[in-house]
Amino acid sequence: MQIKEAAERLGITERMLRHYEKSGLMETRRSENGYRSYSAADLRRAGRIRDFIATGFSTREIRAMAACLSDEGAGPCEGGIPQLLKKLEHIDRLTADLEAKRKAILDRLAVLEDVSPVRTEEKVDAQARGGTSLSGRGPSASGGHHTDLEPHASGR
Repeated sequence: MQIKEAAERLGITERMLRHYEKSGLMETRRSENGYRSYSAADLRRAGRIRDFIATGFSTREIRAMAACLSDEGAGPCEGGIPQLLKKLEHIDRLTADLEAKRKAILDRLAVLEDVSPVRTEEKVDAQARGGTSLSGRGPSASGGHHTDLEPHASGR
């Protein structure tokens, strides 16, 4: 099949398929007229690449796990498990960092609103569900006055 149909089946763009090839992640056969021609195995490989990218792997990281992309071999691919564990550790570090940042913002909001951090978190959760503003006084947490956490109307 040609690139347009392959991209549609994979739910990605034609540009992404060309990027996979340019990055050395896959080789695509060409028909007599020079068009790329994708086999079922090519689609499975491209699907694996797409899935690795969607979970945060770079093309460089995926190239290091090239054996994990092919249909060949019934056992674990060389380098696959260590690479996946390394990525999982990275995601765990990012998650912990985001949690620390979230806690710092909740603590700051609690100071600005003069309430407990637990109460502020409840308000933030209620707002995320479509409830009222943090202060319950309308569109801004400061009742129309700007805080250091709110952008000014001029965009500064």
